[in-house]
Amino acid sequence: MTVDVLRRPALAERRARVAVAVLFFTNGALFANLLPRYPQIKADLGIGNAAYGLAVAAFPAGAIAAGLAAGALVRRFGSARVAVGGTLVTGAGILAAGLGGSVALFAGALFLAGAADAVTDVGQNAHGLRVQRRYGRSIINSFHAIWSIGAVTGGSMAAAAIALGVSRGPHLLFSAVLFAVAACVALRFCLPGGDNEPAEEDAAEDAAEDHAGRPARHTAPVPGARTSYVLAALVLIATAGTLVEDAGSSWATLYLSDSLHASVALAASGYVALVGAQFVGRLLGDRLVDRFGQRAVARSGALIAAVGMGLALAVPTVPGTILGFAAAGFGVATLVPAAMHEADELPGLKPGSGLTIVSWLMRLGFLLSPPVVGLVADATSLRAGLLVVPLAGVIVLLLAGVLRPRRD
Repeated sequence: MTVDVLRRPALAERRARVAVAVLFFTNGALFANLLPRYPQIKADLGIGNAAYGLAVAAFPAGAIAAGLAAGALVRRFGSARVAVGGTLVTGAGILAAGLGGSVALFAGALFLAGAADAVTDVGQNAHGLRVQRRYGRSIINSFHAIWSIGAVTGGSMAAAAIALGVSRGPHLLFSAVLFAVAACVALRFCLPGGDNEPAEEDAAEDAAEDHAGRPARHTAPVPGARTSYVLAALVLIATAGTLVEDAGSSWATLYLSDSLHASVALAASGYVALVGAQFVGRLLGDRLVDRFGQRAVARSGALIAAVGMGLALAVPTVPGTILGFAAAGFGVATLVPAAMHEADELPGLKPGSGLTIVSWLMRLGFLLSPPVVGLVADATSLRAGLLVVPLAGVIVLLLAGVLRPRRD
């Protein structure tokens, strides 16, 4: 953190916090409105599994293609405007994907939506970190928890629309307009000014070194080996978090049903347990970080994830595996927000560059994790493939020293 003296936030800062929360909520809800429509889209387009898999991969591909531009856009237009503009384009891309009459149009629209989503992600996190610096305490984890609420809300909206027989066009148009309006209203209450200007309350610390021995974020750019090492470590920490998330979303249900012979309803509990525990971890994360520091929280969480999932794989049972996925979700809850926060504070980089690089590269975890786990599963077993979860915990344990300790 860059502010040591706790104070009551001003009204403008409290409004800005609510505004950022709205942006995270809309970001989570927009894409979640489309996901339950995928089976219907696949059937309407009359495509096989291979073509479908390539088409939906356009979303992360778009995110990777455009992700590095986010930092320059934030410096040029400001994080709040970038987040809102990206939200508008994401909604338009999702609407176009729902209405696309061919595989090419469907994939192209997803590519556009993914590119805009990557820019939105950097913008909203950058502005959330600006607000956090004004607060003088950790609040970034609460924003990511609200993103999870938005995702659940969006999926529920889509499920309700399908149950009521509402076609994709009106449903996704309503979603895009609703969340576009919410984002534009939120923009009015975001912090004014540019993202490369230090807040007045940061001035006392600008000339000092932080407790990890690194120069403060507003010193003159002095890139070097230390900065490069820390940035690489932060990318690996964030990627470890995404690997665990993807293991739950892509493989938990399959592992429980096929390998452990759980019922269809019970097999879904693995992913639900991971997401639910992750949400709880993010709700508690800010208080834990303020009390114990990013480093201790990350190490404790990594240990919980590695031991919990490791025991579940060593002694495979349905209840134990569900608890293992819950432990993994709780353990990695704060990793991505922590890596983003530290990257945004790195010296020797332009404002927004560290955050952009971490956000961009961690998406490779979502892109590469499924085929890697799948290859291991085909060669040995899915149980062996899921060793990626405790392995991710071990990686964080080894690298968490780059995160900040508890501040006095």
